[in-house]
Amino acid sequence: MGNSRQRLIVGISGATGIVYGVRILERLRAAQIETHLVVSKTGQLTRGLETDLEAADLTSLADVVYAPGDLGAAISSGSFRTAGMIVAPCSVRSLAEIASGVTSSLLTRAADVCLKERRRVVLLVRETPLHAGHLRNMLAATEMGAIIMPPVPAFYTRPKTIDDIVDFTAARALELCGIEMPDMPRWGGGEK
Repeated sequence: MGNSRQRLIVGISGATGIVYGVRILERLRAAQIETHLVVSKTGQLTRGLETDLEAADLTSLADVVYAPGDLGAAISSGSFRTAGMIVAPCSVRSLAEIASGVTSSLLTRAADVCLKERRRVVLLVRETPLHAGHLRNMLAATEMGAIIMPPVPAFYTRPKTIDDIVDFTAARALELCGIEMPDMPRWGGGEK
């Protein structure tokens, strides 16, 4: 890769659930993975509504940060090597752009580039209930190689706090990108 550290792109769109993107960034920092962050304009709005984080607090969690309109950024080119991208949370608008390949922002362009380069793309789609258009877009994105991972809690881990649920989901998404999370609780077939 030209760079000795593994790189992963993290996109944060405007859907509810920005805590997932924050936790993923925290875990990537702990794993010493180089992070490239792009937050949509509505992602910044959600940050203000759902957290006490200032914009600078969020961007300080990443190694490199891009403006959502910077279509000339490194992550908009396939020649810039990464392990892939996680969009957490992923709005249905971002999903639709990724599924169609018609992108209007750096966030969706970066995901499109990862897909065309056959790199892993994990989308934590945050919407419910879903109509047929949402489901068709999920299928289209999946057919192009994306992994649709709605952040659905795993209760076999017996979470005690919301933090436990968020942490498990973040670790699961990272493992889907090939980043080992040794402390993630695992199903043991009902063994105690």
